[in-house]
Amino acid sequence: MSHKKSKPEQESKTGVDWSNIHDSLNSVTEALDRSYEMTIEEKRRILKSRADALAAEGEDEQAKGDGFETVEFILSSEKYCIEIGFINEVAPIVNLTPIPCTPPYIRGVSNLRGQVISVIDIRKFFDLPVSPDMDRENIIFLQSEETEFGVIAEEILGVRYIFSTELQPSLPTLTDTREKYLKGVTADRTVILNAQSLLSDKAIVFHEEVNE
Repeated sequence: MSHKKSKPEQESKTGVDWSNIHDSLNSVTEALDRSYEMTIEEKRRILKSRADALAAEGEDEQAKGDGFETVEFILSSEKYCIEIGFINEVAPIVNLTPIPCTPPYIRGVSNLRGQVISVIDIRKFFDLPVSPDMDRENIIFLQSEETEFGVIAEEILGVRYIFSTELQPSLPTLTDTREKYLKGVTADRTVILNAQSLLSDKAIVFHEEVNE
């Protein structure tokens, strides 16, 4: 009949103190568990810190005040914006027909869904240099209750939200002509055009009566 040896007898026979080893392993496991818990807590603190930073950023944006959406585009290597509320459509230049005996800033007329609309090159109206590369040009069709016409844009950059508090009065480089149609200038020197002034100015709007 065999007899099960007691733990002390096993330890004494092999010379290994298993009790101490088990205690050490338990200690290591507990330490690892504590370390894991601290890591999770640290992650929570980091996430909370990031959330607080994002919330503060949102509050800073709101503190800037009201603003308006615009379409941003390039003219003569400068950035311009026009309020989206005055824009009917943005389209590539196709079938632009020149009209003889018109002011030099009248680029021609374009057919927009069956409606013939004059297209203005405001670079010439503002006495700005005209780029010889016209492959990327587009027409921004502006409209109000009274009138509608298109303006040339060398390159459309996209939609940009402008806060009212960003606007500065003017730039020293702007001519008197451009200042007249100016809504403001941002810190990065983007010129915000006053679409309402453009659309209501009889010096720009060109009408041609066609007799049948």
